[in-house]
Amino acid sequence: MEFPQGKGVLERVIGSDECNCNKGFSSSYMLMKPQEAKISDLGRLLFSSNLNKRKFLDSSHPKEFNFWHRFFIFLSIIILKLLQVFATPLAFFGFCFEFWLNFLSTNDGFSGILLNILRLKLKIPESSSAEYLSVIGHLDGRIMLDKDIKPGDVNYFGALCMMASKLAYENQARVKLVVNDVWKMEFLGFFNFWNEYEEKCSTQAFMMRDTKVGHHDTIIVSFRGTEPFNADDWSSDFDISWYEIKGVGKIHGGFMKALGLQKSKGWPKKIERQDHERRPLAYYTLRKRLKELVKENERTRFVVTGHSLGGALAVLFPFILAFHDQKLLLERLEGVYTFGQPRVGDHKFGEFMLKTFSRYKIRYYRFVYGFDMVPRLPLDDKALMFKHFGRCIYFDLNYVAKILEEEPFKNYFSIVGEVVMRIQACLEIGRSFTIGWIRGKEYEERVLLRLVRLFGLVLPGVPAHCPQDYVNSTRLGSTDIIFSPPKTEYDVKIQ
Repeated sequence: MEFPQGKGVLERVIGSDECNCNKGFSSSYMLMKPQEAKISDLGRLLFSSNLNKRKFLDSSHPKEFNFWHRFFIFLSIIILKLLQVFATPLAFFGFCFEFWLNFLSTNDGFSGILLNILRLKLKIPESSSAEYLSVIGHLDGRIMLDKDIKPGDVNYFGALCMMASKLAYENQARVKLVVNDVWKMEFLGFFNFWNEYEEKCSTQAFMMRDTKVGHHDTIIVSFRGTEPFNADDWSSDFDISWYEIKGVGKIHGGFMKALGLQKSKGWPKKIERQDHERRPLAYYTLRKRLKELVKENERTRFVVTGHSLGGALAVLFPFILAFHDQKLLLERLEGVYTFGQPRVGDHKFGEFMLKTFSRYKIRYYRFVYGFDMVPRLPLDDKALMFKHFGRCIYFDLNYVAKILEEEPFKNYFSIVGEVVMRIQACLEIGRSFTIGWIRGKEYEERVLLRLVRLFGLVLPGVPAHCPQDYVNSTRLGSTDIIFSPPKTEYDVKIQ
């Protein structure tokens, strides 16, 4: 049994090859190379607008006069350097912690461990087995779909996609078991995708087919989100590097690399890599598979979904389809469902996506619960250019849905927000002990999640990002607002 290594963080957007490769497809870019940053040089960044003198930056813009932009670059590189340093210890701790949780559950707790030792029947969990749960799985152990939400209901795909997004954190054996045996759907594949910049497989997704709705099959593509102890995933989230694509806008560099961006080539329509079977890239592999599936049946449709980092990839996937003018797949794409999705591009990118979704009548649902930190990052202000687009489907503490243009305290950091967020963290802790009694046993929260909620008193918004509240939102939230007929030109674009 092996624990995941921390390799890859050093190679992200930072290798010497990348300094020369970006010019092949983007003439405007800002890339960070944290492994080359020294503390003294970082300090100079705060007081000098000359980016060309900074070895840890590769930018098409030699000057940056905005102090706060330089400050966020400084902060981002500090975080990335810390992730580099602690990548392997973090991965090892995560492996041990996850193994211990499974060891406890497999042997029915501490008393079960003692009893099994006396019986000489101690069970050792196997990380590749269908019974082995991720940390996310231990936070929320629900695998059954809500029996009160039937195929064809207006909130059916929202609830199903959230469960698929949560399931994406598990290993292949468990995903296959749940899809085939519990949900009674067809498992179509589990994928570990190659990242050329990390030189490892760091992006996961799975596909399944739902035949329960209406007169056509629906394929669900679910991207895995940020794993709690994976430094590569966190590096993708905190890296504010970007590329600008002509006619589209500026896009988050780390997310594009996770989806299969190629060095020096960017996003060619056709892939010519000889080792593609051994080192599959996410976008090209999924595009090929989806084409095969939709051509089998003209009524087949598909949706893409993901939680956290997975939500960012779910949004970028149709963007590249549109960039490559993949009309067949865009016409078959029914919807994009994201949960706790970070910002992925600037306002021009948002306009491009709105036009694409409107043209092909693709529904886009961006779910945000409470004060979840991740949808509020990267920041949307004058210093940075990242912005959300489309409507925000916002759920409050009581899982009541509201349609907003932006979630409250959109940039997270706020004096008033600090107070309000901690008050809500206290209320969430109290709710944790009563929701099972009020809503039913399936909503009971585990000890591990309650401990995470306590952490929310120190850093509000972290517990709110857990899948538990998003699953509850799609099941308990008011759906009449979410899926009501469009009333304005703005709504028409999204619906």
